[in-house]
Amino acid sequence: MSKISIIIPVYNHARELPRALQSIFNQTFKDLEVIVVDDGSTDDLSSALAGFQDRIKVISQENRGAAAARNAGARLAGGEYIIFWDADVVAQPAMLQKMARILEERPETSFVYCSFKFGWKKFNCGPFDQAKLKKINYITTTTLLRRRDFPGFDASLKKFQDWDLWLTMTEQGKGGYWVPEVLFTAKPRRGGMSAWLPSFLYWLPLPRVKDYYYWRQVINKKHQLNKFRIQ
Repeated sequence: MSKISIIIPVYNHARELPRALQSIFNQTFKDLEVIVVDDGSTDDLSSALAGFQDRIKVISQENRGAAAARNAGARLAGGEYIIFWDADVVAQPAMLQKMARILEERPETSFVYCSFKFGWKKFNCGPFDQAKLKKINYITTTTLLRRRDFPGFDASLKKFQDWDLWLTMTEQGKGGYWVPEVLFTAKPRRGGMSAWLPSFLYWLPLPRVKDYYYWRQVINKKHQLNKFRIQ
């Protein structure tokens, strides 16, 4: 199978990162390169990486956000396939093997995603459906892509960078494939890159909710989407 480049954007994730790295090196798929992008961290990242330095590449930049960090890692990637792996993600050992096999067997497929857990909540993503994707983002950032099909994240967006990516790729005629298994877990973390709120909270005038609606309208305009409702 083709080589996989794993890109980990890090901003003050020293506590979580060793578990994520260990789950990477426990993968049954072994032809890997791991690129850690330090996005201006102020915690003790060097200590977190101490046991892995001979197996990873580390690049540093001023704090510019997750999208810019992922793009910086992708520019250095040498694998035919790439995956963006947040520092709070712990995967099942066979995850990359299962994903890569699908890309090998389905040359028309540009990316492969799976179901996952965010803390206690299970996200059962569902089969690839372009019409559904225009209504709601159901595809996780931790998705295996063909590097040649990756157009880059829009670093001007403060939210929905992953949704924007999948919409852009589908507009370019590229499609995805769903593995109907929970293959990783992301740990909820205050100030982390992952976020989820119960749907009923989106009717409240919270700053975070206002921010959600602002960036949702940015995506609607960019991709000419229809009006939406909370799922």
